[in-house]
Amino acid sequence: MKRSFFYMGWIAFMAIASLLLWKFFPINLTSTTPAVDSKLMIEAGSKLDEPIQPIPLEIRLDERKVALGGRLFHDARLSRDNTINCATCHNLSQGGVDRLSHSKGMNGELGDVNAPTVYNSGLNFKQFWDGRAETLEEQVNGPTHNSKEMASDWPQIIKKLKEDKDYVTSFDQLYPDGITDQNIRESIAVFEKGLNTPDSRFDRYLRGDVNAITQDEKEGYRFFKDLGCVVCHQGVNVGGNMFQTLGKFGNYFEDRGDVKKSDWGRFNVTGSEKDRYKFKVPSLRNVEFTAPYFHDGSQTSLEDAVETMAKYQLGRTLSNEETDAIVKFLKSLSGEYQGTSLGGSSS
Repeated sequence: MKRSFFYMGWIAFMAIASLLLWKFFPINLTSTTPAVDSKLMIEAGSKLDEPIQPIPLEIRLDERKVALGGRLFHDARLSRDNTINCATCHNLSQGGVDRLSHSKGMNGELGDVNAPTVYNSGLNFKQFWDGRAETLEEQVNGPTHNSKEMASDWPQIIKKLKEDKDYVTSFDQLYPDGITDQNIRESIAVFEKGLNTPDSRFDRYLRGDVNAITQDEKEGYRFFKDLGCVVCHQGVNVGGNMFQTLGKFGNYFEDRGDVKKSDWGRFNVTGSEKDRYKFKVPSLRNVEFTAPYFHDGSQTSLEDAVETMAKYQLGRTLSNEETDAIVKFLKSLSGEYQGTSLGGSSS
């Protein structure tokens, strides 16, 4: 009788143990390249269960608002003297940036920080380096009203646009109240939400095409994970979803010198000392096209940026092999906009 209870208990124990092992260490009984619908893989994240996920291949937006927002994005009438538009600092043919350390605004005045790329900006959890705007709609207020950028205001902008019959017609067709600051912001935001760059070679790799990236790029991705870069640079936008202090393993600002208010980062928004020198982690998508790097535009090459990040954020000095491999991996993150690679060639 005792032996019978012993065996029953042992069988129950093994059954529970097997279920737990299956749950936490599942065995893949399928082939190494299972046939899985790509849309399902996108929704579920990478089939490789990686810290980076591919950008969805499709996004549903009101195409009429996309078109209207695109016109406004390229319209210099949003600036006080009709000389600057959104694309001045966010050139879509140059990776969504102007490739200057600090952008030029009204009367040639320089901005306080480096202009981040507008591509994939809709995937960020907040906008601006210091995260002071919660949404793309709210972000529009920044450049239009900044005295160093467009130096305008909504009454001026609305007055100009109402003098354009095409704008009046377009807004009336889309919005019951026509041309308003809220509707201008929304249409520009809708356009920007469509500036995603899916189908990078690395995204194809995540979806199961093991030959989409080279062995060197795979090695670079391994370094990227093993060194800890993915702690901050992960998710669908490979960044853009948290704040981090610049200078975890060294005083970046003391070493660089000439500390300005713009270097205080998130502190300028919250006033909390714990947020001093904190910035939104930038996306690394299309990073090969968005030099110079960092909020201060201080790093002119991708190699320098990688080595500086390793030094101040990871406390590591990289070998030439590690730097070269990581840079190669980062270049595999470059995607396509409307079927054309940001490098300029058709897909």
